[in-house]
Amino acid sequence: MLRKDREPNHYFVVHPKSKMQLGTIHTYLCGRSFKFLTASGVFSKTRIDLGTRLLVESMVLPKKGCVLDVGCGYGAVGIVAAALNPSLHVVMVDVNERAVWLAKENIEINCVGNVEVKRGYLYEPVRDLVFNCVLSNPPVSAGMKTVKAIVYEAPKHMVSKATLQMVLRSKIAGKRLQSIFEEAFGNFDVLARESGYRVLIAEKQ
Repeated sequence: MLRKDREPNHYFVVHPKSKMQLGTIHTYLCGRSFKFLTASGVFSKTRIDLGTRLLVESMVLPKKGCVLDVGCGYGAVGIVAAALNPSLHVVMVDVNERAVWLAKENIEINCVGNVEVKRGYLYEPVRDLVFNCVLSNPPVSAGMKTVKAIVYEAPKHMVSKATLQMVLRSKIAGKRLQSIFEEAFGNFDVLARESGYRVLIAEKQ
């Protein structure tokens, strides 16, 4: 369960304390137009942040199967993945109830039918499922313990040859995190780097 002593205005909480103020983002990702409803109390509420954009523009999706977006926020990564390949089934998860509500709204707004969203801490909502690809722009401000948990627990929820693709600031995605990828998977590579961010990728053997 999520610790009760987390920062009350942190976006990685079940119940955001801030008064909800809605907004809308119109953007192009992977050459397509998307519209996202956003709100206070969720990550990057005024624009698609550079890390998310880099992950979306560089992610390698399977031709078929299931994709998981861990810490989905208002749903940009998972919704774009679903739109790019209608043959996939995409599951998005987030602990923040406001983010989950927004993600559900954005599924409807962007008319994607092959994606669903579940609320819960990291992999808890999908503990009985396995995936062909796991994507994450992790909640770094929640602490490295959370980031490490996403990496270390990912293989339990992945089929053979599935990949974990995670975007982080380059100063965080240095030797320390790369060693965590090595410990969890026995391999890693840098899929993309730009604007002070890196997308790391590892494959389950």
